[in-house]
Amino acid sequence: MRLHTQSFITLLTLTLALTGTLYAFKLISSDSMTHDDITTAAILNTTADVCRALAEQEGRDFVLPEGSLSVQSLSKACLFTDSVKAFQVAIGVISLRNAFVDLRHVLDEEYHFDDESFVRGRRLITRGLAAAKANVKQGSLRAAQQAIGEIMHTLQDFYSHSNWIELGNRAAFSTLIRADLAFDNIADSNTPTCRNCVGDNCDNNVLESIIAGQKLTSGYFSLTSFSKPQGKCSHGGSADLTSQTEPRGGINKDAVDSAHGSLHADAARVATAATSQLLQDIRGAVGDEDFLRLMGISRSPTSSSSLVLCFVVDTTASMASVVTELRSLAATVVSSQSNKPSVYVLVPFNGTSFGPMMRTGDSDVFLSQINTLSVSGAGNRSEPRQGLSALLQALAGVPDSSEIFVFTDGPPGDSHLESTVTALIENTKSVVNFLLTDLSSAEAGDLYRSLAQLSGGQAVGVTEQQLSQALSLVSDSLSPALATLIQVVRNPGASETFSFTVDSSVQTLLVYVTGDSPTFTITSASGATQRSQEASGRLGSIQNVGNLHTVRLTSPLQTGQWQISVVSSQPYTLKAIGESTIDFFFEFVEVIQDPQPGFTVLDSRPQAAGDASLSVSVTGGSAVKVTEVTATQVSGSGAVRGTLEQTATGDYLVTMRGLPAGRFFLQLRGLNSSASNEVFQRQSSTQLITSTVAVSAQDDGDWRPGTDFSVPFNVTVGNGAGGTVVVRHLNDRGFATSFPSNLTVGSGGIAEGSGTLSAPSDTASGTGVVLVIEADSPGSADFNYVLVRLTVTAEVTDITAPTCEMVSVNANCTGNCSLQMWEFTATVSDGPGGSGVERVSVREARGTLNTTTVLGGAGFNVTLVSFTTTCCFGEVVLVVADAVGNVGTCFISSDGGRTLSLSLLPLWVSMVSLTVATTLYS
Repeated sequence: MRLHTQSFITLLTLTLALTGTLYAFKLISSDSMTHDDITTAAILNTTADVCRALAEQEGRDFVLPEGSLSVQSLSKACLFTDSVKAFQVAIGVISLRNAFVDLRHVLDEEYHFDDESFVRGRRLITRGLAAAKANVKQGSLRAAQQAIGEIMHTLQDFYSHSNWIELGNRAAFSTLIRADLAFDNIADSNTPTCRNCVGDNCDNNVLESIIAGQKLTSGYFSLTSFSKPQGKCSHGGSADLTSQTEPRGGINKDAVDSAHGSLHADAARVATAATSQLLQDIRGAVGDEDFLRLMGISRSPTSSSSLVLCFVVDTTASMASVVTELRSLAATVVSSQSNKPSVYVLVPFNGTSFGPMMRTGDSDVFLSQINTLSVSGAGNRSEPRQGLSALLQALAGVPDSSEIFVFTDGPPGDSHLESTVTALIENTKSVVNFLLTDLSSAEAGDLYRSLAQLSGGQAVGVTEQQLSQALSLVSDSLSPALATLIQVVRNPGASETFSFTVDSSVQTLLVYVTGDSPTFTITSASGATQRSQEASGRLGSIQNVGNLHTVRLTSPLQTGQWQISVVSSQPYTLKAIGESTIDFFFEFVEVIQDPQPGFTVLDSRPQAAGDASLSVSVTGGSAVKVTEVTATQVSGSGAVRGTLEQTATGDYLVTMRGLPAGRFFLQLRGLNSSASNEVFQRQSSTQLITSTVAVSAQDDGDWRPGTDFSVPFNVTVGNGAGGTVVVRHLNDRGFATSFPSNLTVGSGGIAEGSGTLSAPSDTASGTGVVLVIEADSPGSADFNYVLVRLTVTAEVTDITAPTCEMVSVNANCTGNCSLQMWEFTATVSDGPGGSGVERVSVREARGTLNTTTVLGGAGFNVTLVSFTTTCCFGEVVLVVADAVGNVGTCFISSDGGRTLSLSLLPLWVSMVSLTVATTLYS
């Protein structure tokens, strides 16, 4: 039952659309729990527990608001309001990758625990879990999020597709995330497990012998065959042909109207608990701070925002004064007491080389790297540089939607990478700004401007003397929660008036106009005006540096409709950004339609023909409602308005009946009920475009250091046209590759190819690799791409968690608990042949932890642990992780109670979590 070709998957998707069947927890539903609901609830509960633990360690109160948890309420309680959008994006990435499994692996039974594929299903989970932990250690957070989303789907399906709930279980089955535990309570392949349903009633179709013996079984499923082993259960549903073979019916609990729909709520509750348990295990392996970082949350002593400062710096000799200026700017940013970045990235380049990329959360390390930059070369400004190669490395290495600043004074010597840079900008939605000092090449200037404009950035041409003033562009980007209100590109130039809405959530407002001497007038909502010639006026201040004109509007801002009238015969751009809690993010998605729709991210351009679908999420809380999403031409008046369908988690599925020709922006309008249904307006920074070519790729299997990895891919040409397509590829790690340079389009307009990547033997486990495969349409009228995120992981042979052993407890807690102390000592070890203890931490208490590693009597390392705390903390949880992410815990009490040595981090359920669960599932 393993059919993997992309053409078959496409046919299968169409089949499921026609039958209205998605065999998993529903993805959009008003009356059933969905994978999205389950995933979001588990992430919120686990993140709340991390925040509670950190607050306790810091001696702060942690209070959650009453009612169900939300991204907004949790961000306030956890003190990371500046990271709320990044947190919401992380949840979205995980949830959409969860949905991906149903479309990519719809007939692979182990991905759903169908056909009694329990051992293979657990193998998927444990291998994916190990890969995700390794990804986090290497800083490959997007790859980790995707891996987590995939294994969550399989884990959640266990509770819907097996008979775990029918056996009377109402707790998570921890064996599924533990490779070291025996998995032997499975019904034999020859043992009957079900009887016929009575009509449509399948409540008692699992045999009593299976229930009494506490044997696990799951339903068989097929779209193409009626056969299944004799006496076995089926999944059920109209698309499952095996359910028409005796024993007829099914046992799935995907929805309230499924064969075992009466148990759907129980299955969803336990699936949520199991998903939380999975996240707690990851938390134990990587630590609280890295877990929050995985969720897009920055919560360091110096920053509570998810801001990224990324410099791509030309180090040829002619850039000496620029590098000096950057050192001063970096020192200013780092010394700032507010809006400090949580991630710093630096990628140098010159005429012959680029990189390596430096990425750190430590501002001192970043300053040190900036200060050690040295320039070299002849200092000829016409010398070609490796700037696009460096930019590609930055785009692949920073979080999505980051702001990148490229500093150069010369032309690119790698302009053949323009299409790949374009693909990464479109996919990651990062904003690229070019600061060009005394650039003499008009052709290079056009290329840099084109890339800046499609990303929503600025291409600023200045002299060396003007550079220090232009660097305000960098400081402006470090304001938290910046949202784009309007963005316009006019080429050729034209005199035009543009309107945009300023709502009360906009706290600051900046307007950028770039171009050759444009004149403009800004009119506020009350009718007050200021002309571009007025450096200081009624509305604010205007600074002109090179071709960049920056307008800083004075706060508080008047709400309502503003206007900007621009007069210029030369090309120009206009962008208005404001600091606001209300913003949006989106992905183009592939959709299975009614009545049980699902969707997964499209990692390429949408198709020029047919409908297009988007998943749109809005920040700002439940009071913010989207009323309109429109695709609008960048240069022109063409626009397509989408239809909206809101999901249970508050996101929107938007359907467009076609998309505009050429490049376009997304514009969003909505209402904020917390401000008397005030209208707000937002716009995407990134320019988008359709393609007549579709590119897809498969990335299944394990990739070990020192081995090759095969990536099959397909190119589909619109209208079934034949011919030859040119193929390009690039990976951000510079690994050796072997891909075809062109493919012949066969019948049906499809060309199939395959390429390989070779990972060096010293590649660190968890290394993420970004692969971009591009294909030109026949005749090269346009191109499309697919972006694939791969992970190199070493095989994990250590599957046993560390253990602990109590040495002593010294406590006399009889009086005022805050005035008395107690302590314990213990030993922890990973045993002979283990990967070694890597992390020791304490939960449920605040105190002093000391660790020392010594050689034990058995010949392997043992870690001595001592902990001292006040008697107010009578119970302590010691969490120990080894180098490959196995997690063990010890429970120690001041009364000398027995210490338990476990090898699974337990699921912590607070009263708040129970309240949330009751709200979600009642």
